[in-house]
Amino acid sequence: MNAHINHNPRAWNQGKLIGQKPPLKRRQVWGIRIRLQIAQKARDLALFNLALDSKLRGCDLLALRLGDVQNGQEVRRRAKVIQKKTGKPVQFEISQPTREAIRDWRDKANLELRDLLFPSRVTPAKPISGRQYSRLVDCWVSSIGLPASSYGTHSLRRTKASLIYKKSGNLRAIQLLLGHTKIDSTVRDLGVEVDDALRLAESVDL
Repeated sequence: MNAHINHNPRAWNQGKLIGQKPPLKRRQVWGIRIRLQIAQKARDLALFNLALDSKLRGCDLLALRLGDVQNGQEVRRRAKVIQKKTGKPVQFEISQPTREAIRDWRDKANLELRDLLFPSRVTPAKPISGRQYSRLVDCWVSSIGLPASSYGTHSLRRTKASLIYKKSGNLRAIQLLLGHTKIDSTVRDLGVEVDDALRLAESVDL
């Protein structure tokens, strides 16, 4: 029997980047925004901005309808949605740049309150797919010279949360903004527990 036995099987994660995808930095956010504005990609700009503000998981972000973020003809300053994963509500702010981007996209696409905010171009009754959203993120980060393999849709969810945490150090606030049921999930999502421990240790003199 001469069956070949591989004594060094290839690991499932060989050649792959494992772990949390890093958040974007402020200058990277503005770099992507400027490129989307120049290219006049109204849908992509609205999606990018709302992903940052809402801090929603992709499935919740893509399921949004215009009526979730608009009251009458005015885009709201705050919105609330029920998360698919937890079944619990989460609130988020909608900044001025994001409100403007949503209005531009709404008018360009002739959206009504009952319509999906980001419908599929192939099947308008359905939102764009998670795979398509992931491809868009790859294009956005690549446009400013970042490696697409290092970033993902979760990078957008973490971006504003990370900036808020660095400014305030308030984990409970981030937990509420991300809609986590457990603080452990927030700590893991931010990936900051080691840095925090070292920072606290450095602040104590014996």
